[in-house]
Amino acid sequence: MIQLKKILVPSDFSDFSKHALRYGCELSNRFNSELHLLHVLQDIVALVPEPGMAFPAPGDYMDEMKQSASRALDDLPDEEWIRDVPVVREVRVGTPFLEIVRYARDLDIDLIVVGTHGRSGLAHVLLGSTAEKVVRKSGCPVLTVRPEGHDFVMP
Repeated sequence: MIQLKKILVPSDFSDFSKHALRYGCELSNRFNSELHLLHVLQDIVALVPEPGMAFPAPGDYMDEMKQSASRALDDLPDEEWIRDVPVVREVRVGTPFLEIVRYARDLDIDLIVVGTHGRSGLAHVLLGSTAEKVVRKSGCPVLTVRPEGHDFVMP
């Protein structure tokens, strides 16, 4: 029998990730699993093409961003979506897909539920897909949730 003791739902606070969060909450409720919510702040230095071009962020910019993300995670999930399951929240800094995969590995996550923007063609090539990279690199199963289509319907 499949045991889902820990379910990870990465969130970028978009509607796409909120849609995935509903799935994660429902699965956590049904399997009585620990729900992990993770937000990854993009490492600004990683976006700079050449090491000599990096400039330090002004003041306590990253600390303020982490605090803001932590407060936003505290508001998730909606109370009506979750029952009596523990919720673990964490904010990390780095490349999103790498931090998601590392978190899942480090905390022995059984399932990752991630929202996808559903981009295709040129937008997909230019912007890439965090969800696709997580699927390719993750050591555990990944459920991708598209923004349109099937929704959970409670019996």
